[in-house]
Amino acid sequence: MCTTGEIIILSDDDDDCEDVSPNELSVFIVEVEDVKKSECAVPPIALDEDLVITFSRSAEVLPHARYDCPIHPFTATDCEVSVPVPNNHLMCDQCFCYICDKLASSCKWWCYSGLCHCNSHKKSDFWNNHRNCALLGGLKTFNLTLSEVDSHLRNAETMLQSFRQELSTLYHVFLKGRVLEECGPSQSRKNCRIFDYTPVYEYVSSFLNKADQQDSRAAAIMMLGATEDFIRHFQVTGTFLLQSPTADAAKARLLLLQRVIMSMQRQMVMADFPTGFRTKLHDFYKRLYFPTELKSVKNSLNVRPWDDVLLVSVLKGQNVTGFRKDKGKKDFLVEQISVVLLRTELLQRQHRYKELCRYLRVVETDNPLLFQQVQDLIPFFTCMMGDLPSALGSLLPTVNSPASRFTPQLFLFYLLVFQTATAPKLVVLQSSELSFDTAWEPIKDAVPLTCVTLVRFALRVHRCCPAVYADPQCWASLINVANTPKALQGPSPKFLLEAMGFVSSTLQDEYGSNIQIPRFFMEEYPDQALLLLVTGALCLRILDAPLNPAFPVLNAFKENVWALSWLWGTLSSSPERFNSFLLEFSEETENLTGLSSHHWFHLRIDQPDS
Repeated sequence: MCTTGEIIILSDDDDDCEDVSPNELSVFIVEVEDVKKSECAVPPIALDEDLVITFSRSAEVLPHARYDCPIHPFTATDCEVSVPVPNNHLMCDQCFCYICDKLASSCKWWCYSGLCHCNSHKKSDFWNNHRNCALLGGLKTFNLTLSEVDSHLRNAETMLQSFRQELSTLYHVFLKGRVLEECGPSQSRKNCRIFDYTPVYEYVSSFLNKADQQDSRAAAIMMLGATEDFIRHFQVTGTFLLQSPTADAAKARLLLLQRVIMSMQRQMVMADFPTGFRTKLHDFYKRLYFPTELKSVKNSLNVRPWDDVLLVSVLKGQNVTGFRKDKGKKDFLVEQISVVLLRTELLQRQHRYKELCRYLRVVETDNPLLFQQVQDLIPFFTCMMGDLPSALGSLLPTVNSPASRFTPQLFLFYLLVFQTATAPKLVVLQSSELSFDTAWEPIKDAVPLTCVTLVRFALRVHRCCPAVYADPQCWASLINVANTPKALQGPSPKFLLEAMGFVSSTLQDEYGSNIQIPRFFMEEYPDQALLLLVTGALCLRILDAPLNPAFPVLNAFKENVWALSWLWGTLSSSPERFNSFLLEFSEETENLTGLSSHHWFHLRIDQPDS
């Protein structure tokens, strides 16, 4: 006996290898085993060859499909299933069934007449289709390939099969109906049956809940597979009708379908589906049977992929019309409002605010009222981009101004954003969701707007939005913007007198337009002039209608009593309304003490005679 490795030794000369280091050898011992001496003998002729084979061994037979068996010959036929082709039924220990993808010895249909898996091979379309059907199961209806199927999809297919069996049982019970206990024994059982679809509805709903917890691709398969079954259900009319919508199969079916559509749209927008998989889902949905009353939702899954040419060009700012021609065909960026909301949500989460603004300015949708609420968020998204001046401008366009739909709270929200260059990190779908409750953080690259810009903004909003114009808290906030931390020195009497006419003419003539404050008015007393402009606007507000409560507004003047005196002088131009306002304010402050009384004292001593 001699000991050798499982190797083939190659030598290019007959020199002795004793002086060669192990690292220079071209052979390594992989496995050591005992071999008979006769197997180690080298034929004399071989010693004269340049290439010497010192050892060889037959290769092991690895697992293989039956048609590749090296032991038993195989005869290929196209679609022979009646009987085994001669010798095709023979197998070695490593032969696998091409259809079942398991050892041939465990295949139940190996020689079964009508199936005969032993005749299968990969060069036949018939057997390839048969293999796909066997391995894909219910997934075959989605036109998936084996390369697309993973453990998640196989689990989804298993759950679908179980679901269909139970659903069939429940639906059969529904079709039979049940006898009402209220019907007496003398009445016919046939005329006292009720058909309640609720158990079926609840079972389908629970299955859809399970689908939501799966991998995104598996969830889509489960939802569409379930839809294929319940969409065919119909209502049976019984003696008594239940009021619950889930008791009526037609109504319940619509509720279930709407839920599936909503979930599928979310998946198609949020999940990163491969293009081929997305197309197969859409094609499957289009092939479903839709009753007449559900035809309107047949195109609900026509969701543009994120790499759609038109959508990409809009997001990148290359297309500002939402329209393109492709080979003579017109393509418009029109999407369902549900899809618009989903894209709005995702782009916010990805902080792609610039692309989101471009999209919302261009896309068209089927719900103008709801879409208007989403478009009103464009100024907020512009703020999050760090461009506060542009955001302010987008709030006050000449047509369809978002500021005209402000609530007082929304005005205060934007005023604080512009004043501090901070904002809450929110994902919102309408302006009413903008709030002060979440922690505010600095906006990257944003610079707070100047007091002059803020005052002009606020005065323009007051003009176009009655709700903000009437709200005392909005006026108090505006006065705080125009105020400085410390009390301002009162301007000269001449300036105060001239300011009355200038402020009045400016507000009345240009109020509501892009108010321009002349430089000469701000040169001598810049801070005081700005406060007087706001005070003049407040005067017009008081003359226009009662201001209640007025104390928080007047208290916002802080120590600038000279501005309040100027306000009294301006109000005195309308004695009747001025006296009425004093009476209203007096009643409001009757129960106030301390600081309010101090301010009221100053108001009384500084007011001019009326």
